[in-house]
Amino acid sequence: MKNPIEIKKIAQKTINSEAFAVKELNKSINDDFTKCVELIYNSSGRVVITGIGKSAIIATKIVSTFNSTGTPAIFMHAADAIHGDLGIIQSDDIVICISKSGETPEIKILIPLLKSRGNKLIAIAGNMNSYLAKQVDYCLDTSVAKEACPNNLAPTSSTTAQLVMGDALAVCLLECKGFTEKDFAKYHPGGTLGKKLYLRASDIYVHNEKPYVDINENINEVILEISSKRLGATVVLENNKIVGIITDGDLRRMLQNNPDISNLKAVNIMSENPKIIQKDELLVEILNMMRQNNITQVPVCSGDKYLGIVHLHDILKEGIL
Repeated sequence: MKNPIEIKKIAQKTINSEAFAVKELNKSINDDFTKCVELIYNSSGRVVITGIGKSAIIATKIVSTFNSTGTPAIFMHAADAIHGDLGIIQSDDIVICISKSGETPEIKILIPLLKSRGNKLIAIAGNMNSYLAKQVDYCLDTSVAKEACPNNLAPTSSTTAQLVMGDALAVCLLECKGFTEKDFAKYHPGGTLGKKLYLRASDIYVHNEKPYVDINENINEVILEISSKRLGATVVLENNKIVGIITDGDLRRMLQNNPDISNLKAVNIMSENPKIIQKDELLVEILNMMRQNNITQVPVCSGDKYLGIVHLHDILKEGIL
């Protein structure tokens, strides 16, 4: 067993080795790379990504990245392809083959079959003199000087290089398409980022009570309304229009400053002209507004019509921070 200092050095050596391999990829961003981006961008089909062994694992991740950034892609295992899965590929699809050696038996069988179908072929290869590199339309060089593995055997630096090259393709396509945060949210509706980009006030206030009192309501009724609706506040209405808001904090300050509260009405303690949001406003924007104004509740409206209240806790409960 290595001691802690030796373990740290091994880890740092591994990271440095893979970082060097990634940095060297800059030399591979050539005309073939730009032509690949243009080819995929202008395609009406999908990107089918294939490989075997560790390269197949990398292929599945690149497929996931493509799909989540607006480029339709599917994975096809190279071994399964020569046993029936070639039917996955449609005539207008582009096929990307990933291989370190470019000489694996499955790849050598697969490439002629793909070429006979007329699909455009791209390689992400670690050997530019390999069978694969010489048979495809475009080849992206992911060769590495040495694996991070001390025996130079286990795919480490080479698979990192493959992954980064796939990310480079995906991000170039993303920017070429003008893929926005709103587009990203369409593909990630369940994640926190997705929620930030699609959850609105209308998704939240409907689950809350709708506290309100008339401007001339007695203080006892105001306290009862705030307590019963459990949102820490009530809106004050005059002729069905919002004219103020009363919070728990307003009640505490009122009790400190007024020994006799029996004759007080809502109008005497409300905060006038409160911040108001429209029902279609995004929760992330509402959260920013709450922080800027140091408030925890905000009334929701449709035009001038009062609909309900969104509380800070509602937003935090959705994981929006």
